Amino acid sequence: MKRKNKAIVASIVRYGLLCLLGVVMVYPLLWMISASFKTNTEIFSSLGLIPKEILLDGYKKGWEGSGQYSFSLYFINTFKMVLPTVLLTIISSFLVAYGFARFRFKFKGVLFSLVLASLMLPNEVIIIPRYMLFNKLGWLNTYLPFIIPAAFATYSFFIFMLVQYIRGIPRELDESAIMDGCSSFSVLTHIIVPLSIPSLISVFIFQFVWRWNDFMNPLIFISSVKRYPLSLALRMALDTSETVAWNQTIAMSVLSILPPVILFFFTQKFFVEGVATTGLKG
Repeated sequence: MKRKNKAIVASIVRYGLLCLLGVVMVYPLLWMISASFKTNTEIFSSLGLIPKEILLDGYKKGWEGSGQYSFSLYFINTFKMVLPTVLLTIISSFLVAYGFARFRFKFKGVLFSLVLASLMLPNEVIIIPRYMLFNKLGWLNTYLPFIIPAAFATYSFFIFMLVQYIRGIPRELDESAIMDGCSSFSVLTHIIVPLSIPSLISVFIFQFVWRWNDFMNPLIFISSVKRYPLSLALRMALDTSETVAWNQTIAMSVLSILPPVILFFFTQKFFVEGVATTGLKG
């Protein structure tokens, strides 16, 4: 009986601590949503979640923007930059990962080592050579510096992740398909791809969130306000006047995080499976 009571108390304490930790983690998000309805004075003077005076113009005026363009243009620009990049990343990275995981060829070990070594390169090291290359190609102030490299499997992290996942899929499935007359491409499309859906969704989520939140690269490669993504538009909203309407900026920040949050909410099951597993369990 005493053991049972101790187990109950331990469970209560454990879940209580988890609930407290959850509140601490989600509080900044709740405060940000609440601050989008507050005045500037209340934003900087209160940590409460319930506004004393509810302002509804933060979203309306914030969406209209303070310059020539509204946030509808910035949202469209972000999707035009992010979606092609994400889709091409998935296709190119998966093809390269399939080659490393299933085929034998000369210098395979060396090439895969170079892929892994490129993971160690910080973005700041290659930003100047990339800028010079894109400048010569005439790609500056367009979305091509984001889209075209994604078509050539330039994201080593995703290659490594997909290689590990594909290696967990039994080769016996490939051999059975080949015996039935399937080509290597048919094996890829009919066996490897369907079994790799969780990992592909994980790549989609990672790349979507990273490119959606990217600030440094658009700042360097995009110079026209008409082509600004959300990350630059939000920063620009702080420079348009001496007095910043913080509820408008925060309101647009709330809207800007909705697509990644909604994406993760609907795909979290596959995301967790893709990250936690390495293929089929034998």
